[in-house]
Amino acid sequence: MGCRERAAKTELLRTVEVKGECAPDPRGTLPGRGAYVHPALVCLDLAVRRRAFTRALRAPGVLDTKALRHYVEQTESC
Repeated sequence: MGCRERAAKTELLRTVEVKGECAPDPRGTLPGRGAYVHPALVCLDLAVRRRAFTRALRAPGVLDTKALRHYVEQTESC
């Protein structure tokens, strides 16, 4: 969603809407509509700037992406 490049599903991070925020779903088991993004801050920032999560997840308002950002920061530093 962020950089708009195609990649294998295993290389992407699934995100879902949970109570008005964008939550990471690395195992792909949470219920609901999912949106995929590269687990990199660059792609995450592009998706947030383009409001891609709101459109892809069909959310009624702006989604909080703090939990998603925290998850990506943790996985990038490993």
